[in-house]
Order: sequence, then C-alpha cells, then structure tokens
Amino acid sequence: MKKLSLLLASLCALFLVACSNQKQADGKLNIVTTFYPVYEFTKQVAGDTANVELLIGAGTEPHEYEPSAKAVAKIQDADTFVYENENMETGVPKLLESLDKKKVKIIKATGDMLLLPGGEEEEEGHDHDGEGHHHDYDPHVWLSPARAIKLVEHIRDSLSADYPDKKETFEKNAAAYIEKLQALDKAYTDGLSQAKQKSFVTQHAAFNYLALDYGLKQVSISGLSPDAEPSAARLAELTEYIKKNKISYIYFEENASQALANTLSKETGVKLDVLNPLESLTEEATKAGEDYISVMEKNLKALKQTTDQEGPEIEPEKEENTKTVHNGYFEDAEVKDRTLSDYVGNWQSVYPFLEDGILIKSLTTRLS
Repeated sequence: MKKLSLLLASLCALFLVACSNQKQADGKLNIVTTFYPVYEFTKQVAGDTANVELLIGAGTEPHEYEPSAKAVAKIQDADTFVYENENMETGVPKLLESLDKKKVKIIKATGDMLLLPGGEEEEEGHDHDGEGHHHDYDPHVWLSPARAIKLVEHIRDSLSADYPDKKETFEKNAAAYIEKLQALDKAYTDGLSQAKQKSFVTQHAAFNYLALDYGLKQVSISGLSPDAEPSAARLAELTEYIKKNKISYIYFEENASQALANTLSKETGVKLDVLNPLESLTEEATKAGEDYISVMEKNLKALKQTTDQEGPEIEPEKEENTKTVHNGYFEDAEVKDRTLSDYVGNWQSVYPFLEDGILIKSLTTRLS
C-alpha cells in the first residue's frame, strides 16, 4: 500500500511538471489577450505558432474587469500579454505594475495610434440620470475596419520584433487576414460613401471612429436600456426628440426587448436594430461561425437601413459643452508660464497622421 501511494505521488508530480512545461513540449508560444477583438486579431497573426487565450469572456465588461490572482498568475506565466489600450481595459496599468516584464512581453495593440478625445459613456441599464464610465481618450478603434488593419499591423510588428524566428509566419498570416479586412473596409467605403442620411442614432456611443472614417455622424442618446422600458417622463422626451428629428432607427448594442420595441414603435414610429460593439462574442455566436468580419458585415447592413434613406442632419438631444480644453478653451487660472523643463520628455510627431490623412479628417470633423 505504501509503495502504491509513492507511485501515485510520483505520477502526480510528473503530470504537474509535464503541464508546467507544455510550452516547451509543443514549441508554441503562450499568449494571453484581454477581450475579443484583441484575441481575434492576435490569433489571426499568430496562427499555429501560439496558444492564444481570451481573458475577458462574454458577459464581463472590459472597462470594469479586475484580474483575479489566478488571472495575474496566468499572465505572468505567459510568453506575451496583449491588451488594446488603457482607456479600454482600465485595470491594465495597475496589472502591469505587478508583472515581471523580464519574463512576459507586453504588447499594447494601439501602439502610438492617435486617439480621439473620450467622454462619458452610459452603462447599459442605467436610468437617465445615471453615471456611466469615462474615457480620457476613445479606445473603440476596432469598430472601424480601416483602423482594425492598423491594430493587426502593430500586433504583427510587435510579435515579429519579440520572436524574429517566427517573423515570416506572422507576416504571412497577417497579410492573409489584412486582405480580408481591406475587403471589409472597401465594403464600408462603397456602402456608405453615397449615404443619403449621414446621422445615425445609437444607445452606445462607441462608433466615433467608424463615423469619422466613413463620413457619418454618430448621435448618442441616454436613458435607454435594451431590456427595460423607459419611464413615462423619459418616453415623452424621446417621443418629442425622435419626431422632431425624423429618426427612423435607433441602434442598440444587443437585441432590445419586444416590450421596448413595441412601446417606442407605438409612440414614435421608430424601429430598433443592433450595432454590435464587438467587445465580446458569445459561445453561441462562436459555435455559429460568427467572427469579427461577419459581425461587422451585419453592422454595415444595419447602418444602411438609415443611410440609404433620405433624412435631415440629426442634432444631439443635449447641447454639448464646446468650451472644453480640447477645443482650446481655458480658465485664466489654468494658464501659467512654462519653463523649459516642462518640454522635456518623449514627444510625438503629428506628421505621420498628416501624411495618411487621419489628422485632416479629425480636424474637419471637429470644425464641421
């Protein structure tokens, strides 16, 4: 009996050693990614060279995710950790402080990409006076196919720099996927370039980059949840706003309840549809063969229900405060003489953004 116990203990020890050395055994990299778009883009680039794992699954809000001790250990044990941007995964800066960066390589998918200014985003299910989450900068770049290509390119270049022996494979895989993204970008360009109605109304203000890159205008409204009817007071406000602006569609991030659809349709005549922000993909959707490209194709089809119809420019429901620091407004007390020491540090040239047209598009949008 004693010999049997020793044998079992030895077998268990061998099993644990084998598991811990799986990376060396199969020769693949272990890569941990944060949420769905980062996972999908990394997986497409890495291909068979890596085991790519998704950290934040469906039903968990990436903005609010705080990794458990087990998750931190998993990241520390990986070869590479890939995240999108600290304005999206707000827990990442604290996480990075706890990691031994000599043992795990870190990739920020947005790299040095120029981001639009952020703002308040209402959380699903909040009432009209509820508070959402705030972004200093808007992180939702993956919702523009043109910028998704930039994310894939940066992931490709970062992995190639970290693992030069696999560079050829990364470049080949990325080229094949970028070709698909370019076709998606062309579909958006062709489908939206002659839009009869350039304004679209959404419950989730995540589509600024899509609007900017394809000549549209996102108008967000608050106080609506896909699974609950608005209060009588809020319904009255929405009815007046929708009729005044002749709004035909309001887009939610998921299918709205039939009760809400019936109420809004009866009171205002508006229809409801889905613009998926692709922060996650459910297990059911994955099993059905859905992926980033197929969901973005559905988003384009949904958008065209608005853009293919004549309509006036839709004004925001609430007048925006334009006197912000971003727009060049300062209180006298906020202005001070600057010493030369203030200019020390890493500076980023805007020339590349001027060269590829992104800066001009951004300035044109802000001025229009």
